[in-house]
Amino acid sequence: MLTVRPSVLEDVPAQRELWKLAFGDSDSYLDNFYTTYYRPEQVIVLEENGAVRSMTAWFDTAFVVPGQGEYRAAYLYAVATHPQCRGRGLAAQLLAGTDEYFRSLGIPAVTTVPAEPSLHNFFGANGFRECFRILGGTLRREEILPPPSNVLRPALPEEYGQVREQLLADIPHIAYPAGALAYQAGCCALGDGGLFIGETKEGPACLCAERAEEDLVIVKELLGSFGTRRLAFCDLPRIAPARRWEIRGPRSREDSVGVNQNLGKFGMLKWLDPELEKAWDWSTVGYLGLAFD
Repeated sequence: MLTVRPSVLEDVPAQRELWKLAFGDSDSYLDNFYTTYYRPEQVIVLEENGAVRSMTAWFDTAFVVPGQGEYRAAYLYAVATHPQCRGRGLAAQLLAGTDEYFRSLGIPAVTTVPAEPSLHNFFGANGFRECFRILGGTLRREEILPPPSNVLRPALPEEYGQVREQLLADIPHIAYPAGALAYQAGCCALGDGGLFIGETKEGPACLCAERAEEDLVIVKELLGSFGTRRLAFCDLPRIAPARRWEIRGPRSREDSVGVNQNLGKFGMLKWLDPELEKAWDWSTVGYLGLAFD
């Protein structure tokens, strides 16, 4: 018998085992989730004959659409099925069950960031469509021109969220609660990174950095004006030393014409409210940003 339900504390050992099997993350990485963000109702499990076979965590976020409204949105994270149970459609049944759970909470929208490109097709087959894109690029240490800047400082999650909302006010985007940003800060700390904000003559900036490899840091988002971002680039060797940085962010009005061609698939959206689904303009490019990947 299959049952989809919110988790209970007794499920945590099975969740951790499933998470590690699916993604290979360390105990310290899982500890960060279970100490900074986890609450039983924030993880949905699919149970078969008393055993957890599939799971997803979710973040309670908001989809902010300027000029239209703000919608409560569930961001699915760590969607996983036990390797021995794959190919049986359990993940699809899990997603269908989470939809019903979110409807019961009055949540009209669901978002997710597929863990790899092939999974866009899987989520597409389960009602999601492309919506959130990022503008990505790579910066090498030798490309950073002197003089070095000193514009960014470590930020608390609440501070980061406030600056982030200020900088994203004019584009459709996902807004994160302080608890989700605290989880992101913990992920960054494991990789010698962090949340940073700064105020420059060009305006405010915020930056989230997480180390991926010894010589590679992922700048999971860099927000600010064109001039502010250039100053932030010069600060990278100080706040997140590396030989190479992969930098993500939304398209800015100041970016060059044609940059839309470089906007890559990133996050997907599913409306659970039929009226919102019908009214939504799917040519809209939204920004999800932080993916906790």
